[in-house]
Amino acid sequence: QVELVESGGGLVKAGDSLRLSCTASGTTYNIHALAWFRQASGEEREFVGGIRWSGGSYGTTYYGDSVKGRFSISRDKAKSAIYLQMNTLKPRDKTVYYCAAGRPIQATMETRRSYTTWGQGTQVTVSS
Repeated sequence: QVELVESGGGLVKAGDSLRLSCTASGTTYNIHALAWFRQASGEEREFVGGIRWSGGSYGTTYYGDSVKGRFSISRDKAKSAIYLQMNTLKPRDKTVYYCAAGRPIQATMETRRSYTTWGQGTQVTVSS
């Protein structure tokens, strides 16, 4: 079983940067990918970005259209951690961000159902 813990959320101003962290523990050898999703109240959970965690495509990153060019994902294999660097934050980026782990194939990296383990979420607030 895998457990995920997120950290790094907070209150920033529009245009600022913030970095979120997600640390995995447990049976991490079963993970094929780690990802970030976000969900605003009353809306569907949206794919933000993800990174392959095993196999030949290890380290390949994927991003949702709304964050391309502003957000980036990095990893620290030794710490079983990934990071979401968020730059040029906008008020519409304000929401809860969730870390997820699962075994998606490359074609389903952005699909919520591909992920079976979720963190508790961390709030990001962006003031205008």
